[in-house]
Amino acid sequence: MRLADVGAEAALIAGGGRAILLQLANPAIGHAVARHSDFVRHPLRRLQHTLTYVYALVYGTPAQVATVREMVNRTHERVRSEPGEMPAYDATDAGLQLWVAATLYDTAVTLRHRLVGPLPDADLDAIYADYAVVGTALQVPDGAWPRDRTAFAEYWEAQLAVLSVDETVRATGHDLLHPHTGPLWMRAAMPLARVVTAGLLPPALREAYGLAWSPARERRFALALDTIAALNRVLPRRAREWPKNYLLRELG
Repeated sequence: MRLADVGAEAALIAGGGRAILLQLANPAIGHAVARHSDFVRHPLRRLQHTLTYVYALVYGTPAQVATVREMVNRTHERVRSEPGEMPAYDATDAGLQLWVAATLYDTAVTLRHRLVGPLPDADLDAIYADYAVVGTALQVPDGAWPRDRTAFAEYWEAQLAVLSVDETVRATGHDLLHPHTGPLWMRAAMPLARVVTAGLLPPALREAYGLAWSPARERRFALALDTIAALNRVLPRRAREWPKNYLLRELG
């Protein structure tokens, strides 16, 4: 099994909030997004751009791959901190891009495990190797992606230990999870999305973001994942892959 066999499943979008909050908890990324992004007016934009990027890399034509690479490069060139600004950031920094790619990989495999169950090690190794393409397209140098899943686990734990959520990052996360604009269906779904996002986060990070948790929320979280898993089993492939097909059509 490869990334292309599982990456188009719409159920994985349920992990989008987790991935973004993990990214923001890197102080450089969090402050860059707070200054240069607009979750308040465009709450879906970062998720949509990320999905388009990954779908194009995995399923797109060479022209679509070139388009998303150019989009990413053009956007990142403008995202730099001012002299003396702290924390300093530069969106073209390979270490920051490695963390972004790592959150996408870890969220996808974590959520798929919760929804479908464990995969054989050989499949996990193949999917992991495929995610290196996501990183290198994000300006991560060849060879910077941890060599195997064991090395990734060590990298992941080291990164979790240094994540930090200050007031700026917490406010940006709040804007992400409490949108005041956007489609009505999205705003109606946000209470459930908040529960799923909080449940998927490491407990320490959930607390740092000030996301409430309780036995009742734990039960809602489990029920939500069970419902997503059940829908994933019965929906036809065309329905499960609709977001991928739609975003690639929009990309052109």
